Amino acid sequence: MKTVLLVDDDDQFVQIAARILEHLGCLCDISLSVEEAKALLQHQHYDHLFIDFMLPDGSGLHLVDWLRKQGNQVPVTLISGHPSVKTALDKLCVDGITHLLKPLVAEDFASILSPKKKPAITSKLKFGCLIGNSPAMNQLYDLIARVAKTNANVMLQGESGVGKEMVAQAIHNSSEVEGSYVGVNCGAIAKELIGSELFGHEKGAFTGAVAQKMGVFEQANKGTLFLDEVTEMPIDLQPNLLRVLETNSLTRVGGTSVIKTNCRIISATNRTMEELASQNVIREDIYFRLAVFPITIPPLRDRKEDITLLVAFFLDKFNQQGNTRYEVSDQDLKKLSLYDWPGNVRELKHCVHRAYILADQRTNKLVFDNAFSSPFSLYSSPRSEPSLNELSNNIVSPSSGATLHNVQAGKTIEEVEKALIFETLKSVDGNKTSAAKMLGISTKTLYNRLTSYQITE
Repeated sequence: MKTVLLVDDDDQFVQIAARILEHLGCLCDISLSVEEAKALLQHQHYDHLFIDFMLPDGSGLHLVDWLRKQGNQVPVTLISGHPSVKTALDKLCVDGITHLLKPLVAEDFASILSPKKKPAITSKLKFGCLIGNSPAMNQLYDLIARVAKTNANVMLQGESGVGKEMVAQAIHNSSEVEGSYVGVNCGAIAKELIGSELFGHEKGAFTGAVAQKMGVFEQANKGTLFLDEVTEMPIDLQPNLLRVLETNSLTRVGGTSVIKTNCRIISATNRTMEELASQNVIREDIYFRLAVFPITIPPLRDRKEDITLLVAFFLDKFNQQGNTRYEVSDQDLKKLSLYDWPGNVRELKHCVHRAYILADQRTNKLVFDNAFSSPFSLYSSPRSEPSLNELSNNIVSPSSGATLHNVQAGKTIEEVEKALIFETLKSVDGNKTSAAKMLGISTKTLYNRLTSYQITE
């Protein structure tokens, strides 16, 4: 049976709180001031203290300070009826100190005295940075472990937000290399600065080059260089990259000396293989040197069994940063697992962070929005959109299933597509979102089609 000291000068609150604590199986002593509490604590051991923040002869913090100076590390919960001091209490609640806001109910005391054990995360971080126990992730782990033993260049492919940089870090962590991990986003570098960023420059090489600079290839020597969004590098500048890939040597901008470099290159792109082949975003010879070992990272919708682990991981991090004990309800966890997460792990983390900020401080539960979808999800679809030929091969009225009467042999695909779109919009009273869903295309694509017909409303 736990012994508890309740320090508060509010008679009505003390009577109710004492009954609750006794009902929870505790032996409860009461003190109305700091000095009375000190007198009791000099002769009595308690398992837990509940101390009012504002007492007649000082702050409850004075009592806590006195306790710690005495070497007494008894767990303490500060109580306040003033929400305005919550932020201050949040910062003070360390070293076995928690806090509650009045009015309190039995569940508040129970959560402090008998905290629920957090569900254990059954999977530790793989390679120091990855989370997941799904078959898709286990397959990914096997590929990482295999390629890490070699010096082969790796190209990571996958949708935005799947964690390509984390996989690159995992490969580096699992590799036995001396050098550092260096990352650069090729899509974020100004065209005129790409040479300097990748290969470095000599002092005076161009206006603003006031000192010599090492490029990322030199910085990553004997280590790993991560080239994110490599397909966003202008095609006309890619031959400079090819030379380094072929010779393992470079020359700084404005320099003449040949510098040897030896690093594994991990590149990443969110473009599909079809896009790489058809859209002229990367030279073929460069692709084969970068994609010696291509890896496709699974989207979150294909490994939904990992969502619980990811949510627990993100929430633990936020709780540590904010010194809180927020939890996610089973109902919300189920809703999270049912959503497809077009923005993948990045979108899930954003959602959990927002829910953490909105958390109910009375129940310590995260508060999620009614809908998880972001503005971008309305204009993107993980499925490949049908071609115009596919649209024309399915020319039926969504409402009746009958063949459209105005579609005749000899009409162009554009005319057939236009007729199908108009008929579908008519069947849903002009609702473009519903029409796009029925047509199997994104809302953005539908708007683009209507714009091409010079119709926006």
